[in-house]
Amino acid sequence: MNFEIIHLGQTVAKYRVPFDIYTTINNIYESKFDKLPSANQQLVGKIKNEHSLFYNGTPNNKMTKHNHLPLTVLKWFEECYLNYLEYNGITGHNIHLTSIWVNTMYEHEYNPIHIHQGDLYTGLSSVMILKLPPNGYGIEYSASDQPQNGKLQILGAANGQFALIDYQPDVKEGDFYVFPYDMRHCVYPFNGPNYRRTLAANCDVEYDPVKNRGIA
Repeated sequence: MNFEIIHLGQTVAKYRVPFDIYTTINNIYESKFDKLPSANQQLVGKIKNEHSLFYNGTPNNKMTKHNHLPLTVLKWFEECYLNYLEYNGITGHNIHLTSIWVNTMYEHEYNPIHIHQGDLYTGLSSVMILKLPPNGYGIEYSASDQPQNGKLQILGAANGQFALIDYQPDVKEGDFYVFPYDMRHCVYPFNGPNYRRTLAANCDVEYDPVKNRGIA
């Protein structure tokens, strides 16, 4: 599996989504939109259209179990998470895919800085880029040479001079980013027409942090 690693104290893994997985997710979202459960009540995003494709966590008063995705798609997500854990030397783990949902952001909507969790506090978050505004993110009111509109920002656990402490990728449709639950991240608002569609997914990881403490 081809991937790129970005080191921010913790690691972010960037994958390219296979075309069949990418088109299947977009087609299911568009064809089943009216049947998809709203995910707003359990998310922090200031976004009107947040809809769930998959939930296999503990049922609660905000969400019950459901699945609109084929097994091939779910297995691909799991392969990415297992690949991330292998690269980072995490052994003796159990993974459990808990939730997958889609955010469709329009002008001025945004996702504030936040972290994720599933049934556990340990696990992996992920962001997939499904659709981007074809004409960009609109006017930058200042510092146009350093655009921020619509940017995904992932904040690392490193600090100090010369440390790479945050990551703002120049995202493309079909990009998929995987990172730990406790890495803070956000998405900035943008100006103009059209929309920005992304998928987010959570995977619980049960493991022994004493045996997996980064000793080579």
